[in-house]
Amino acid sequence: MDNRIVFHIDFDYFYAQCEEIRTPELKSKPVCVCVFSDRGGDSGAIATANYIARESGVKSGMPIIFAKKKLSGKNDAIFLPVDFDYYSEISERAMQIMKENSDTFEYVGRDEAYLEVTKRTQGDFKKASHLAQQVKNIIREKIRLTCSIGVSPNKLISKIASDFKKPDGLTVIMPEEVESFLEPLKIRVIPGIGKKTEEQFVKMNFATIKDLKKLDVFALNREFGRKIGTYIFNSARGIDNEPVKEREPTIQYSKIITLKEDSKDYGFLLESLHILCDEIHEVANKNNKMFKSLGIQFVQSDLTTRTKSRMLKNPTNSLEEIHKNSEQLLKEALIDQEGMVRRLGIKISELSDLTGQSSITSYF
Repeated sequence: MDNRIVFHIDFDYFYAQCEEIRTPELKSKPVCVCVFSDRGGDSGAIATANYIARESGVKSGMPIIFAKKKLSGKNDAIFLPVDFDYYSEISERAMQIMKENSDTFEYVGRDEAYLEVTKRTQGDFKKASHLAQQVKNIIREKIRLTCSIGVSPNKLISKIASDFKKPDGLTVIMPEEVESFLEPLKIRVIPGIGKKTEEQFVKMNFATIKDLKKLDVFALNREFGRKIGTYIFNSARGIDNEPVKEREPTIQYSKIITLKEDSKDYGFLLESLHILCDEIHEVANKNNKMFKSLGIQFVQSDLTTRTKSRMLKNPTNSLEEIHKNSEQLLKEALIDQEGMVRRLGIKISELSDLTGQSSITSYF
């Protein structure tokens, strides 16, 4: 662990910040970027809010109608629809700057990435701190975007550190500081620990990572299973040997629709799914692509999301394969579906070019 230096870079309130770049006068106002549903009016959810809106209690995932109530006293509050093409364009420019300043670049999403910088800093954390500040400065000067950077010996600590001094933060954690940095923090800061897991620890009277270290790996394995238990045990001690892997943005195609009514009835959902299958097949054809992964998505009545996907044996462009696999995924997803489904989506990924009869399943 001691001989690696890893950055985690996270853009601050990314979608809303992109809108502020496009329209600078928004910077002094509460700004909410929204995913409006097809039902019209204020139906939909908040994708991102800037910090002024957050001060009034607006959060990502909150229904737009609730956010408007929170901001009812603010006459200058702005609610904008998402513009993913524009955000992707801003992201690509910033990612290019990161790539140029890394040994290895790992894309995570439009607003975050990991950089391995051990070679270019000769394993020196002082040089790494200067490099991180330099990257922040270049991104601010060239793109007018602020970001927060965590610098540490591994991906886990860097991810936690990047969130430590938001917005526009830079947190450097030396190998000898890992323990003292982690111990006072809430258990929830460990990536992957959600509300339910946190609640289990609260029942056990554990609130901080220091408390968590009182549990041995066997107790954690009994409570959460071997894989998760071992992960929590290692994370509490700052142990993470996962390398930064070269990864570019994964291109995928997706389609999503708002249902006429919330439902979890297989027959009702299947009708909409068939329409989505035809539409996604048309997109693949138009772009001359085959796919190897197919997934479906539920946005539930409470705006939480569920996804289910599968990897196929061979790349395909067959409409029959899309229908067959998506129907099976729908059946599997509904087995333990408790909430009602509000929006239904389909996506294809692991794309490759369609060149001749390159797969026995590529005919249509």
